[in-house]
Amino acid sequence: MTSLNDLLKIANPVRAHALKLFNVTAHPDEVLQIPSREEGRFIRVHAYNTLNRDTPAPVLVNFHGSGFVNPLHGSDDEFCKFIASKTGFSILDCSYRLSPENQFPAPVHDAEDAVQWVLSHPEKFDASRLSISGFSAGGILSLVLSSVVFPQGTFQNVIAAYPPTDMVQSPADKIAPDTSIDNAPVELLNAFIRCYYPDPEDVKSVFASPAVIPAEKFSNRILLVTAACDRLCLEGEVLGNRIKVSTTKYVKMHRYDGCEHAFDKGYEKGSVQERAKDDFYEK
Repeated sequence: MTSLNDLLKIANPVRAHALKLFNVTAHPDEVLQIPSREEGRFIRVHAYNTLNRDTPAPVLVNFHGSGFVNPLHGSDDEFCKFIASKTGFSILDCSYRLSPENQFPAPVHDAEDAVQWVLSHPEKFDASRLSISGFSAGGILSLVLSSVVFPQGTFQNVIAAYPPTDMVQSPADKIAPDTSIDNAPVELLNAFIRCYYPDPEDVKSVFASPAVIPAEKFSNRILLVTAACDRLCLEGEVLGNRIKVSTTKYVKMHRYDGCEHAFDKGYEKGSVQERAKDDFYEK
C-alpha cells in the first residue's frame, strides 16, 4: 500500500495547479458547520437564500468538483447564486473530505450526512421539494446519493454536470468526441484514482461508479450535462442513454460543443464556454 506521504507528493502539485485555475472565493449568505456522523467533526456548508424565511424552503443540495483531491469548495458560487435568485430555492453548497488524507468512501459519507441533516430539519427545509446537484466528482455524489444511498423519491430533481460515471474503464481508453482542445491528461485522471481509491477493487462499487448501478435505481428526473472536449463526455452519455432506454424516467441530456471539462469555471468573457455556462444554468 502506498504511504500517505507518497500520495501527497502526487496530490499537492495537482492541488496547487487547480487553485490557480479555479476561483474558490465564495460569498454565501451564511456559512454553516453541520455535524457529521463522527462526533466532534463538522461539514462546512455555504448557504444561499436561507435567511429570514418564514416557512420551510425548497432546497438544492450541491457538491463541488474536485477529483476527490482538489480543495475547490466555493467554485460553484456563481451557480448557487444564480439558482437561488431564479428559483427562490435555498442552496446548500457542501464540502466533503478529500483524498489522499480521507479516501473512498469518505466523501460519500459526508454527502449522505449533509442530506440527512437537511431531512432532519423539516422546520427549515421542505423535504418534498428537495433536489441535488453536483459537478464532476460532485456529479458522482449526486448520482450515487439519489440512486443507492437514499430511497427512491427523496430527490425531485438530480443534476450531474460532466460527471465521471465509469471508474472501471481505464482513463487511457477515455477519448473526448472532440480532441481539438486539450483536456484533462490521462496522468491527471490516474493521479485522482491513485489518491482516492485505496483498493483497486473499489472502482467497481456502486458508491464509486454510477455505471454499475441498475437503471431502475436512478431518480425520475435527471439533467445530465456533458462537454464535447471532455474525456468524460461519452461515459456520462452512455449512462444517460441506458437510463432513458431501460426505464420511463425523464432524462434530459445536453452536450456542449467546443467546451472542455469544467467549462463553466474560469471561462473568458464572450467565449463559447461562457455562452454554454449561461445556457446550462438556465436549463
